Amino acid sequence: MSMDQDIHNRIKELIDEEHSLRSALGDGSISEDEEHRRLTSVEAQLDQCWDLLRQRRAKRQYGENPNEAAPRSEDVVENYLE
Repeated sequence: MSMDQDIHNRIKELIDEEHSLRSALGDGSISEDEEHRRLTSVEAQLDQCWDLLRQRRAKRQYGENPNEAAPRSEDVVENYLE
């Protein structure tokens, strides 16, 4: 479960970064373009983290080793069909 906690910690870091970027835009210390570029990266990383947690849970649920779950590429997680 420590791997899950590591992923949750990374998610918290990314959410904090997202909030910082929005604040930086609000106070004028970064441009809209910079905020957008960096937010796009943060959001993709968040999607990758959530996907990895879902993979780990699914493996655990079906009696498989959750440590065999692997991060998927940004391209894969950003293009899932909903």
